[in-house]
Amino acid sequence: MTSMEQNRLQNFKNKGKDQDEMRRRRNEVTVELRKNKRDETILKRRNVPNLDSNTDEEEQLSSSIDLKKLAKAAADATKPEQQLAAVQAARKLLSSDKNPPINDLIQSDILPILVECLKQHNHTMLQFEAAWALTNIASGTSAQTNEVVAAGAVPLFLQLLNSPAPNVCEQAVWALGNIIGDGPLLRDFVIKHGVVQPLLSFIKPDIPITFLRNVTWVIVNLCRNKEPAPPAATIHEILPALNVLIHHTDTNILVDTVWAISYLTDGGNEQIQMVIESGVVPKLIPLLGNSDVKVQTAALRAVGNIVTGSDEQTQVVLNYDALSYFPGLLSHPKEKIRKEAVWFLSNITAGNQSQVQAVINVGLLPKIIENLSKGEFQTQKEAAWAISNLTISGNREQVFTLIKEGVIPPFCDLLSCQDTQVINVVLDGLNNMLKVADSHVEAVANCIEECEGLAKIERLQSHENVEIYKLAYEIIDQYFTDEGEQTNMAPSSDGAQYNFDPHADRLTMNSFNF
Repeated sequence: MTSMEQNRLQNFKNKGKDQDEMRRRRNEVTVELRKNKRDETILKRRNVPNLDSNTDEEEQLSSSIDLKKLAKAAADATKPEQQLAAVQAARKLLSSDKNPPINDLIQSDILPILVECLKQHNHTMLQFEAAWALTNIASGTSAQTNEVVAAGAVPLFLQLLNSPAPNVCEQAVWALGNIIGDGPLLRDFVIKHGVVQPLLSFIKPDIPITFLRNVTWVIVNLCRNKEPAPPAATIHEILPALNVLIHHTDTNILVDTVWAISYLTDGGNEQIQMVIESGVVPKLIPLLGNSDVKVQTAALRAVGNIVTGSDEQTQVVLNYDALSYFPGLLSHPKEKIRKEAVWFLSNITAGNQSQVQAVINVGLLPKIIENLSKGEFQTQKEAAWAISNLTISGNREQVFTLIKEGVIPPFCDLLSCQDTQVINVVLDGLNNMLKVADSHVEAVANCIEECEGLAKIERLQSHENVEIYKLAYEIIDQYFTDEGEQTNMAPSSDGAQYNFDPHADRLTMNSFNF
């Protein structure tokens, strides 16, 4: 085997690959799929402005108010009514939809004053307004969020989780969610201060739905980021809560719960195993058929991440009949769903031969080929990976089944695209098909030639990418050197005959003798 072929094999997960590694291009695909805007919970958020607020009035107030005087009034605890009014005015400014003056208020030195107000346990309305204002400051840039943390707000917010005033308690949850959502450093900082158990204690039947939505959103932020991932102990604490929340009937809570699971399964095989051992997978799989696209999207990402793991972890998903949902997912009206469904299957076809056979048995090959042929380019790209992976992981019979389904013409069509990675993937797949064809190689070669695949490969011999032109040359040199001797019917040593019907774009096999 050439070093180039060895390098190519490292792009796939099959029996020759180190099982400690992730499935092929796992990180790359996840990043690429997430570049597109999607409907999922945001990392930080300000409180919604009052329904009776007037943006023009707020802007006038912002431009006319003396923030230094406002900060001074907010600091004067000897005048409680004036203090509350000043803190409330600051909160209103920070709740503006348009350009809230976060930096201006920070520069007015009101931040430590607001933090001090969190200590006023005998004045819950002041605590609430101060917590709301700080929540909105923490919704800003990373530097602004860090200003809130540096002012000592985190321990006080954690104390407020025990407040007898529900609005204060909920506001503290919201503020901590913004701080945790800033990134792994502040996430772990808040975790070390003991946020997890108090947060999870709110998950109980009598909690108001709006409050539980906020709690779930904070849990999502705790599960985010994989470099570094959340501490293993934190994941173990959170998983039982996710097992409860995944049964919730509120769509917002359900969507956030499944996204949290998807983040945990995006952190490597150890985290995938934690999720599997939590028992949540059988509850997750049926959500692939949920009527809400947001739920489907999150569930598809979560199970898709699981099948980037080991063959054994992949099998857990298959054992719960996940593939039965894929005929519908591959024909979904949303292109994004179809793309991620094909991505999921590309990791199944990178598995072992029984897993490849499971894809075939459910009748998914024609639907993968349909997406290869008619999908948008990113969907076609994932389909190309699914096909190419099968040509490596599958046995000879499985590869011929793929060819019989008519994969070669749409596969060859992608050789004309501008994406070098896709061209490489297709050339790999065609090369593997020709290799496995053995004594039937002329029939497969005829298919490639009849759909103008050979002409495309010939042109790729002058491609600027060294790997592409070398592989194109090798394919032609190995399989197409005697073009004039090729015929449309190639007899084989085992007596099978392969007929290429150019009108049907199908390779038909009269008999199999594997």
